[in-house]
Amino acid sequence: MATVATGLTVWAVHSPSAGPSESKSSSVARDTKPVTKSVDALLQSALKRQTHQDFPGAAEDYRRILDLDPKNKQAWYGLGVIDQAYGRTAEARKDYDKALETDPRFTSALYSEAFMLRSSDPDRAIELLGRAAAIQPKAATVQLQLGQLLADRHRDDEAEQAFRRAVAANGRLLSQVPEEFRDAVSP
Repeated sequence: MATVATGLTVWAVHSPSAGPSESKSSSVARDTKPVTKSVDALLQSALKRQTHQDFPGAAEDYRRILDLDPKNKQAWYGLGVIDQAYGRTAEARKDYDKALETDPRFTSALYSEAFMLRSSDPDRAIELLGRAAAIQPKAATVQLQLGQLLADRHRDDEAEQAFRRAVAANGRLLSQVPEEFRDAVSP
């Protein structure tokens, strides 16, 4: 679980958040630059700590980021991954929802929350994966997971479409498509 927590967070954080453009000469741009640098440094520290499985230290860094930038989606997401790793699903869900309030198109939070809810709330998981699939239609893993949840809910036509999109994006996934759908979705 610790490896998953680290991998999900590192996957979600592609690069440090960008600060205001250097070309802006307003005092607002100058005043936010130190905060942006602090947030970036704390984010790198949190990722390093999480990679070394220092989850309490990483969580502390994420909370410090949120003190500086309460709408930092990466910090909310990081806390969600840590809470999920510790089995604190209610807290993780709140964290992911906070990340999604900041950026409703944050696919990492959509996918992680859906993955967490696939057993306990499959309809919500389908809704979240559907949103992620709409944002990134060629994300084969998202399509595959969506298809599996739809098939479990006996929504076969929708499942077939999701499996078809998954296989079109990555043909190697055909072997992971349930047998009853393979002929319909094979290239």
